[in-house]
Amino acid sequence: MTPAELANIYRNYIACLNQQDWTALGRFVHDDVAHNARPLGLPGYRAMLEQDFRDIPDLRFDIELLISEPPRIAARLIFDCTPAATFLGLAVNGTRVSFCENVFYEFRDGKIQQVWSVIDKAAIEAQL
Repeated sequence: MTPAELANIYRNYIACLNQQDWTALGRFVHDDVAHNARPLGLPGYRAMLEQDFRDIPDLRFDIELLISEPPRIAARLIFDCTPAATFLGLAVNGTRVSFCENVFYEFRDGKIQQVWSVIDKAAIEAQL
């Protein structure tokens, strides 16, 4: 797979998340996906994402930076959203916050199998 092809798959994955098209998630995410070294499997990964959208009703994933080096993707995602209550242990309670997530993905068979993610919690704290 070329870097451009992998980047295109990733952009389609982000579109799938933003549309909350959970039935299509398996086209992009491997059955035995892990998040931050925690095995979730596709059902657990989907449940995690669904909970994110319940906690943050206006959640939208926007790609600020994308580097594709098959079989890996590195991305900086930006968020401008309004978590409804507690988020990352912080009492956000409906305050609009902007922050970034630095995330690395490893693909197998054209699907995301490993995700390593770090959210800029300090940026949120500074806005509260």
